[in-house]
Amino acid sequence: MSTTAAVVVVLVEPAGARNVGSVARLCANFEVNELRLVAPRCDPNGQEARQMAMHGGSVLTQARRFDSLAEALADCRRVVAATGRCAGEPLPVLPLPGPLEWLLAEPAAPQAHQPGPEQAARALVFGREDRGLSNDELLQAGRLLRIETGPDYGSLNLSHAAAVVLHALHQCRKREAPPPPAEALPEPSRRDELEGLFSDAEALLLAVGFLYPHTAHARLAKLRALLQRAQLSSSEVALLRGMVRQLRWASRQTAGTPGAQQTGPS
Repeated sequence: MSTTAAVVVVLVEPAGARNVGSVARLCANFEVNELRLVAPRCDPNGQEARQMAMHGGSVLTQARRFDSLAEALADCRRVVAATGRCAGEPLPVLPLPGPLEWLLAEPAAPQAHQPGPEQAARALVFGREDRGLSNDELLQAGRLLRIETGPDYGSLNLSHAAAVVLHALHQCRKREAPPPPAEALPEPSRRDELEGLFSDAEALLLAVGFLYPHTAHARLAKLRALLQRAQLSSSEVALLRGMVRQLRWASRQTAGTPGAQQTGPS
């Protein structure tokens, strides 16, 4: 599945400097040029990290830092997140190599109205050493993967999990990709575009009384899961966002009309 798509590795709140250094080394081993760190809880440039990075030192020193996972994924169209759990996730959990094949897949045809897929990163996300990724963070991925282990003990060290996944990614890249099917879906939208849609939808649904502040988070999580499964294109997100904004405008006009009657959701 030979591809030129840029893949970045994202570590969320890593606590172990040795783990960060080891993952930087693995990135160099398997031809991943960029490491992104979300609110690291250790010193990524300290001696321990540098010792473990070895010839991946340049990956480590150039690692970009972000305050949130949403910021780290803003320019990404395809996102795969690793999880150690096999049940109770917001999206289906798939074994290797399926999610990685999806991560590397090329769109059926170029899209002239938006940046090409070669200009957008694809991300592999790994969670915290002690508790992995939250459901909200997993909902920012298009696919979830789990490394299959023996039934007695399924927890892997962060750097060990990264080694397994990055090796599988390298193997996928070496295989020749089959031609895309005639009915292949377009390339998914960027994460920042989708987050903009969610933000506008939340504002509208709160304004019209479909959502209430104390239950909005849980109900929006279900909407996120639905749209993540759909993997909407940029044009589809733009269409939905335009509809939501127009409905918001119309609801404000109705609310300001004398004698307008406010009704709850049916």
